[in-house]
Amino acid sequence: MAKLQGFEFWRKTLKEARFVVAPMVDQSELAWRLLSRRHGAQLCYTPMLHAQVFVRDANYRRENLYNEVCQEDRPLITQFCANDPEVFLQAALLAQDYCDAIDLNLGCPQMIAKRGHYGAFLQDEWELLEKMGESAFNGLSDSGMNYVKMYQCSLITVHGRTKDQKGAMTGIANWEHIMAVRKAVNIPVFANGNIQHLSDVERCIQETGVQGVMSAEGNLHNPALFEECSPPVWEMAEEYLEVVKQYPPCTLSFVRAHLFKLWHHTLQIHHDLREELAKVKNLEGLAGVSKKLRLRCQEEITRGKEKEKEGGLPFPHWICQPYVRPVQKTMCQKRALEDLDATADTLSKNKQKKRSRNPNKNFSPEQKPKYIKCEQCGNPKGNKCVFNLCRGCCKKKAFKEVADCPSHGLRFKTRAEKQKAEKNAKKEEGEATKDGDATTTEEGEATETERSCSSSSPQPPSDPSIELQVQSKTPLPL
Repeated sequence: MAKLQGFEFWRKTLKEARFVVAPMVDQSELAWRLLSRRHGAQLCYTPMLHAQVFVRDANYRRENLYNEVCQEDRPLITQFCANDPEVFLQAALLAQDYCDAIDLNLGCPQMIAKRGHYGAFLQDEWELLEKMGESAFNGLSDSGMNYVKMYQCSLITVHGRTKDQKGAMTGIANWEHIMAVRKAVNIPVFANGNIQHLSDVERCIQETGVQGVMSAEGNLHNPALFEECSPPVWEMAEEYLEVVKQYPPCTLSFVRAHLFKLWHHTLQIHHDLREELAKVKNLEGLAGVSKKLRLRCQEEITRGKEKEKEGGLPFPHWICQPYVRPVQKTMCQKRALEDLDATADTLSKNKQKKRSRNPNKNFSPEQKPKYIKCEQCGNPKGNKCVFNLCRGCCKKKAFKEVADCPSHGLRFKTRAEKQKAEKNAKKEEGEATKDGDATTTEEGEATETERSCSSSSPQPPSDPSIELQVQSKTPLPL
């Protein structure tokens, strides 16, 4: 059977999905995806998963995908970050039976992506991307068909921003760039950026010609966005908490983060409950704080504050509505890279502190030590590792070969020899105890034999005259 590709894949596998929940680290977990689907979302992504960790760690696979299998949560796309074709293929093969498509992240602009060499920082490595696309496309079965954002892919999502647009400088996504990509390719395109209301979705589709629209931050503040509805925050919060209870386990930090997003505008007013929400230690505590926020909002409504709006919001603060980032009046200029002779004025506060502790501290990027990579996974290897591996790979090899690595504090060989010595010592002690028991038994048997012999031999008579007669052998006078 031929693999479904392009528009056929979008129509049959993804069911012509137009309203899409974006992959969000620690935020697009099962409970949130189900809540979003109940309120209009037609397709969801998992949080971005690290392909290398997914391949080597069974617990990571269970916690982030396998344990979240749910028939209501389809169609579903699993997203990976990766920079190695073979690792990406292995991760995709392990995930393909639990989702409808596999996606490669080439859009993350964060510093962690730069350090890990993935996301938007792979966009210029065309040869690597071609290898990753071809190997995984040919290796996956039909159910894991949707592929990467380059070479032999069936769908592409365009964010409409550059990798420098992040954090406070995120700014507005450029829909013209999205439209240019849509016209240049013959596969379905999803757009992402500037989506705060359902009207934005319809306008984006009309202006760019894309097949679907993805929402991330807008969805976090209003999971009913695709219903063109702005319900009271407590309704969404309480429904989400019910889903969390229905589909455990769900990491507490995920739930807390969602409540902070949902109640964002209200928490700007009720600072005491903001502090309480940050400190509670269990799901019941989070639900309790959410209930207190609901009661305070309902008191405000009773007092007639329903028409009042805080801080220029389009609705009262207790209504689900998007969070609009403050516009930066001036663009922040990045500091030039500090050289070895950088003065205190050109260094950041953090580096000034480091220099105060170590006046000879070197901040020149060219003179920083180059880390040698692990021979197996590419992470920095241990400086004195006997296998020239990172700690994770070293631990596996040392365990398999029963070896030691003092650099990583691994003592598998030493421990095995110690256990063997203890076992031999116990064995020798047992044999010595057994020999001692045998000797004691022999001594007891000898004593018993002597007693038996003495009891069976004739005893001399007790009459002295008879005794004398026996000894003298001469007749006594009558």
